[in-house]
Amino acid sequence: MNKILGILFAVIVLVSCNSQKVYSDFDISYSKSGGTTPMYENLLIKGNNAHYSIESQGKKHKQDFKISNEDLKKLDQTLSQNNFRRIEEDRKKLYDNVTTAINIKKGPNEGSKTDASLMMPNFKTNWNNILNAFQEIINNNVKKQ
Repeated sequence: MNKILGILFAVIVLVSCNSQKVYSDFDISYSKSGGTTPMYENLLIKGNNAHYSIESQGKKHKQDFKISNEDLKKLDQTLSQNNFRRIEEDRKKLYDNVTTAINIKKGPNEGSKTDASLMMPNFKTNWNNILNAFQEIINNNVKKQ
């Protein structure tokens, strides 16, 4: 009986660990969260595979899709042209604000930025151009509910 319980426990642990893998194994991550009515939006890209999820106002939506090499190249160009690695974050604290975080784990634009404390004024346009590139990928690939 103890062996059966041990095996069952091991299976449950393995299944629960594997379900979170999509959230840790990525090359590019775009996430929005927070606000007075909390929302959570994620776009995770690994190679040409993308995982999108959103949770807002009690509604949840998840979708996996393929992202084209052309879209990946366009995103990489936008990151480079807008000097993603050089964007400076402000240090002021904001509360109840919807924040966006972008993590790039490989390539020439490798780095991590968040607007949790906004961006320095001279980098706002660059940041917005990058956010628009991610939003365009979402708008073109995610089926609306």
